[in-house]
Amino acid sequence: MTSGKTPSSGPKGSGYTYADAGVSIAAGNALVKAIAPLAKATARPGATSELGGFGGFFDPKAAGYKDPLLVAANDGVGTKLKLAIEHDRHDSVGIDLVAMCVNDLIVQGAEPLFFLDYFATGKLENGVAERVIAGIATGCKMAGCALIGGETAEMPGMYAPGDYDLAGFCVGAVERGEQLTGEKVAPGDILLGLASSGVHSNGYSLVRRLAADKGWKLNRPALFDQDQLLIDALIEPTRIYVASLLPLIRAGLINGLAHITGGGLLENIPRILPDGAHAVVDADRWPQPRLMAFLQAQGQIEPEEMARTFNCGVGMVLAVAADKVADVTAQLVAAGEFVVRVGRIDAGEKGCTVRGSVETWSAKGDWSAVHLG
Repeated sequence: MTSGKTPSSGPKGSGYTYADAGVSIAAGNALVKAIAPLAKATARPGATSELGGFGGFFDPKAAGYKDPLLVAANDGVGTKLKLAIEHDRHDSVGIDLVAMCVNDLIVQGAEPLFFLDYFATGKLENGVAERVIAGIATGCKMAGCALIGGETAEMPGMYAPGDYDLAGFCVGAVERGEQLTGEKVAPGDILLGLASSGVHSNGYSLVRRLAADKGWKLNRPALFDQDQLLIDALIEPTRIYVASLLPLIRAGLINGLAHITGGGLLENIPRILPDGAHAVVDADRWPQPRLMAFLQAQGQIEPEEMARTFNCGVGMVLAVAADKVADVTAQLVAAGEFVVRVGRIDAGEKGCTVRGSVETWSAKGDWSAVHLG
């Protein structure tokens, strides 16, 4: 913080203060007071501590675990934040932050238990931090995890006026022996896809480059949906899949899960495959979302590049034994998910092939993209 040595004359003829350097302790304290009820609303069994301490306690036994393995994940929102900042859309990026972390936990079979956030800016102003953290609290409630703490850093000179950055850290638990490692995935498994809610939180450097180069009017209705502003289609928060997947995981109905983030379908599915298993994804099996078609057309993006850049309408992929597909699909639909059979696991070199026919993803002929390893 400040040093012990006080100059004899500060900017106002007296000693320097932290406020003179651009940091408001009062603003920070006011923020903690404002967000405390938001955090309290995310309480769950196992989480008992109040905001404002040096850390947050969590009791796994109170959460119902006997011999848990802890699983940790951290992430950010990426350059999607720039869209939020430039267009005053601060209320939902907190959901994105939680989603990116908790979706990475659920694919390992872990229930998200608690979350901590890091919000950094040059100057706390206009309630922006409170709006962002309210979104984080909303995401935590959707995921069933407690917001037990975090850090708000006011750092003059580190960020341009109005800019901020976000990071999230989440810990989950899974009973020993029930974790998903991909070792159960085998040739003959069926791949089910769960619909995404948009671009999620990957690929925004390309989205923003297209917006700049093509001169998009983001505050006008989208060409593909006259009832929605383009900025709102692009800022739609990442879908959180925890509540719909957790019961299926605990029932032993899922062999593997892949969260489709940076690298798209092509590079994320191989992360859950054992040696000797090759995923084949058939892009003909589901309609390309209009937003994805718009991005592809605007950027003249080849289908193979789409498969490794965006989620292409599928935010989560499940590997399920063939005889369990009907049951799993029925339960997911009942939980509110849109489910499509996107492919299968074949015997072969570890990796993934995404393929489609002519006109699928605007292709001029049959196409395929392959990622090995």
